[in-house]
Order: sequence, then structure tokens, then C-alpha cells
Amino acid sequence: MSFEIYTRKFREKAENLGYSESNIVKCIDYASPIYEKGLPIIYNLTHLSRLVGYEKNYIIQAAIASKHSEAYYRYHKVLKKNGDVRKIKEPLPNLKAIQYWLLHNILEKIEPSAYAKAYVKKRGLKQNIRFHKGQKKVLSIDIKDFFPSITFEKVENIFLTIGYSVELSNYLAKLCCLKEKLPQGAPTSPYISNLIFKNIDEIIAVYCKNLNIRYTRYADDLTFSGDFDETSLLNYINEIMTENNFILNKDKTKLMLYSERQIVTGIVVNDKPQLDKETRKEIRQHLYYIKKYGLESHMERNNINSNTFLTNLMGKISFGLYLNPKDEHLRDSINYLSQLYKQIM
Repeated sequence: MSFEIYTRKFREKAENLGYSESNIVKCIDYASPIYEKGLPIIYNLTHLSRLVGYEKNYIIQAAIASKHSEAYYRYHKVLKKNGDVRKIKEPLPNLKAIQYWLLHNILEKIEPSAYAKAYVKKRGLKQNIRFHKGQKKVLSIDIKDFFPSITFEKVENIFLTIGYSVELSNYLAKLCCLKEKLPQGAPTSPYISNLIFKNIDEIIAVYCKNLNIRYTRYADDLTFSGDFDETSLLNYINEIMTENNFILNKDKTKLMLYSERQIVTGIVVNDKPQLDKETRKEIRQHLYYIKKYGLESHMERNNINSNTFLTNLMGKISFGLYLNPKDEHLRDSINYLSQLYKQIM
């Protein structure tokens, strides 16, 4: 539907409802820039409640509560590879449904930078690592407390930039934030982080292009590759991060030369993308002993009690094939385990 048709239909309905001409013109002027961006026109909270399918009072209560209370969230603890615990703050079902609406109807319609490889359709690990294959140097930089470093004001500015009113932008940002920060666990948080980082990505990219450095970002993991002065690059990135209220995690900053294993977002990229050496060794050992002793005996010998052992092992192999579809050993392994899985199910 063209904006001309939208305007005509809106005017007809507004006149029937008794809107004044000045109010009609004001609404049309408000809607125009939002329409041009291909985003949903939302006039106020009443209109928003109709669009998302939840009562206006619920939206107001959830938004206001988010500033000081965690009443609309529940916690999960997820164990990291290094043994640390990550706290996931998951919104309750109704709030989560509203956030998904905002994600699919507004946020995902805004293009992030080309350098963002996570949380974007048709982009992912393979798209991230392929730029850094076979490079002289690979520098990996991690941002500390990435989501919590993104403030309410930054999120609110996304909606203000779209053209939404100050009041509506304020409520939309509150619906996406918890205690005025981006919660790790809300479906909107990953994509919002990409939009917040868009200008930063572009600034870093200009610097890197001038020095023939390859750059990509996978969530909070920044990767640089090529032949460069790592000290100068690190100083520059640290300066940019500081200006934007982000802090680098120095413990996770790592320079990898071609003569050693170069790992990008957990994947070895020296020659061809593949699983790390330890994971490949683990798969080979499990396959060897399963074939030699049988699945149950192997699990008993190693005190493996998990009902998901076989599916987890198959998952690791499948991921290895995703990275390198030509790996014959992994393909033979997944075929063998698939047949074994059918027999025991």
C-alpha cells in the first residue's frame, strides 16, 4: 500500500471519528518518515497494545517495572566453557511475546552493519570466520559485559531515530531493558546490540581498510586479521571502546600468528575452518571405543550417565561437518552413529 492510499484511508477514518484537520495533518506528518523506513506506524500506547495483542495497562506496568524491578523476569544459570556461570535473565511469557513482536516487526527491519555476523539472518559463524582464513596474524578482542554496557538511553535513541514519539520511544526502550540496561536473555537484546554497534563497526572498518586489515564482529567478539602492528591497533580499538563506554576484556585479548593455531569464535581457521584439535580428538576416541566395546559398555567404563550423550556427540560431529562438509572422517562417523541411534530408539 502506497503512502497516498494510507493517507486517504487514515483521513477518512479520522474524519469519521471527529478528528480536527490540524490533528489529521499532525498524524500524517508523524507517520510519513516512519512509513518511508518500511516500519510499522505506531501513534501511541493504545495503538501499540492493539498491534501486540496485550492490554495497555500490562504494557505500562511491565515498562515501568523494568526500571527498578525484576518481577517480569526469571533467572537461569548457564555454565560457560571456562567454568564460570552466566546469568540469563529471561522475560516472562507475555513480555517475551511483546519483545518478539518488536524484534520481528521493527528491529529486524533495520539493517545492521555488514561487519556484524551474529544474530543476523543469513549470517553466522561461517560468514564470520571465512574472512580470516590463512592470514599472517589474527587478533581476537572481547568486550567485557557487552549487553549490560548498553544503556537505556542508547536503546531509546534507536526508536527516536526511527521517528517514534518521545513517549512511545521511552516505553519501547523500557520494554527492551531491565534496570536501564540490556538484559542477557531477552530476545530483543542481541539485535539491539548490533544496531547500537553499527556506527562503531563503520568507524573501525574505515580505520582497518586504510591499513588493509580484515575486520568482523561476532556479538562481543571482534576479530582482525592480516599483517599489522597489533599495538597500534589495540590502542586504537581501546580508544574507540572507551569513547563509547565499552571496556575491553584484556584477559581474552589474543594475538595468533599463522605458525600457531588461529582460532576465531572457537573455530580453527589457519587453512580451512574446522573443529579445534581437542574436540576432534575427543570425537575420534569416543568413536573408537564405541565401535570396540559397544555404546553401553563405553558409557559404563567412563561413568557417562547422560541420556543425551549420543545426541550431543552427533551434534558436535554435525557442527564439524557444517564447518567443513568435505571431512570424510566426520561424515563416516555421523553415518555410523545415526544407524546406532536408530537401533536403540
